[in-house]
Amino acid sequence: MRTRPIGSLNASVVGLGCNNFGRRLDLAGTKNVLDAAIEAGVTFLDTADLYGGTDSERFMGEALKGRRDQVVIATKFGHPANTDAPKGARPEDVRAALDASLARLQTDHVDLYQLHFPDADVPIADTLGALAEAVREGKVREIGCSNFSAAQLQEAEDATAQGAPRFVSVQNEYSLLKRTAEREVLPACERLGVAFLPYFPLLSGILTGKYRRGRPLPEGTRVTGNARWEAMLTDGVLDLVEELTDFAEARGRELIDLAFAYLLAHRPVASVIAGATSPAQVRRNAQAGGWELSATEFAEVRALLDAAGVLLD
Repeated sequence: MRTRPIGSLNASVVGLGCNNFGRRLDLAGTKNVLDAAIEAGVTFLDTADLYGGTDSERFMGEALKGRRDQVVIATKFGHPANTDAPKGARPEDVRAALDASLARLQTDHVDLYQLHFPDADVPIADTLGALAEAVREGKVREIGCSNFSAAQLQEAEDATAQGAPRFVSVQNEYSLLKRTAEREVLPACERLGVAFLPYFPLLSGILTGKYRRGRPLPEGTRVTGNARWEAMLTDGVLDLVEELTDFAEARGRELIDLAFAYLLAHRPVASVIAGATSPAQVRRNAQAGGWELSATEFAEVRALLDAAGVLLD
């Protein structure tokens, strides 16, 4: 497994999204997935204090006993919808949320601590100050953010005190079919030296190759029967999926491989975060991180995407 830097951290280029732990997976299922991830070289683990009603962190703490030093743990705080942990980005919320996460994870530090959503009611300098204190105390190694715009990234950069910890990463949605990040956020990351962490890279399975033009929708998936997700399967999207699948298969690969490779071809992208509910899924995701697109291949894929004009916001 290749690795890339996130500040001082070294992250596997394929990360594991841990939002299924405590929600779709119990403790035993969580351990099985984590075992497979570590065995496959997937060592960047991304969770949040509200995932699984806080059980994601709790299950991870149990499952990682004795091997904490083998993984890079990233967690998040401050989701506005949180009901089970402190929400918001006030300094007192940061401190309370962090201590609670450390207890659940059974660790003395978080490798990457991320503000889950911007908080318009709290000056970003106040949040950064509390995070800097956590770094000084040794409770956090690096700090990051999630769901930030390019303007918000710049605001945070400008608000960082001289010599103080700065956001080293931003985690936003990004996939072959949701390319909004390419407009402003990825260029801002390049300019500021901020790592980009894509989530939903497979768009809830739409980019796994299961959904093909002229074929019935597969049963038992997140998309089938969900009006919101099924609405995304327009003729234009399905036509583009066919083109991208043909591109990948002509090179002995599958669509899922291309979904990872295209994102990783962007210099700011450090680790592509994909969820998994089984060891087989996490192993397949890890395998997909092995394809490095050539400059010519990247240009050809970009041309297909631009010509299709599909951009799901």
